Amino acid sequence: MRRLFKRIAFATATGLATAASAQTAVPAKPTIVLVHGAFAGASSWNGVVAKLERGGYHVVAAANPLRSVAGDGAFVSSIVKSLRGPVVLVGHSYGGAVITEAANGNANVKALVYVSAFAPDTGETSLSLTDRFPGSTLGGTLATPVILSDGQPDLYIDQAKFPQQFAADVPLAQSRLMAVTQRPVTQTALGQTTSASPWKTVPSYWIYGSADRNIPPAAIKFMAERARSRETVEVKGASHVVMISHPGAVASLIEKAARGNK
Repeated sequence: MRRLFKRIAFATATGLATAASAQTAVPAKPTIVLVHGAFAGASSWNGVVAKLERGGYHVVAAANPLRSVAGDGAFVSSIVKSLRGPVVLVGHSYGGAVITEAANGNANVKALVYVSAFAPDTGETSLSLTDRFPGSTLGGTLATPVILSDGQPDLYIDQAKFPQQFAADVPLAQSRLMAVTQRPVTQTALGQTTSASPWKTVPSYWIYGSADRNIPPAAIKFMAERARSRETVEVKGASHVVMISHPGAVASLIEKAARGNK
């Protein structure tokens, strides 16, 4: 029995040493950090994660709190700071505002990928960018908000309206499940500004659906052009959740960003 315990102790020590060595090694490829947006969750990246991992990338799908741009950005920034080597930050929808905030001050962020996402300039908010262009029908699909203990509204999309509004090109059975498991966002988060605009200096890449009903495609085109996007991909007929309905196209663009392709 003593010999068995000694063998277990030796194996454990060896495993810990190997793990520590792996953590200190700089990865050969950039780490991809995926940040979901409002009314979604980290699992919305599942199809993209599968394709990126097959390409040899280490991927982190962050659980975005959806509470405030400042707080959510600080949370994602802490993940970035924990990683060795270059990082590609990818944001969907409101998650675009979060990666914009999180990239500030992190020199290891080599690229930003906006997936049907917001990239506010200093002083802008997600709501102000949506209202700047016609086409969003989100407001009319929101359910009665849940009022939090601090009096702040927590926003959801009405479950019955969710499939058509948020994920019209996703199989209905799947979009109905997404409606039930959606993550709420605070009204404050959507109305909060970012503290910097790193897309002015960090290369950015953009992909969105032409049938997006949450963020007007015209708004996304405007933000991409303003950021001098290295590459902008419009997926014809795709909804707001282009990463779910077209994971291959999204993963391909992320890989281009990781390689630094123009």
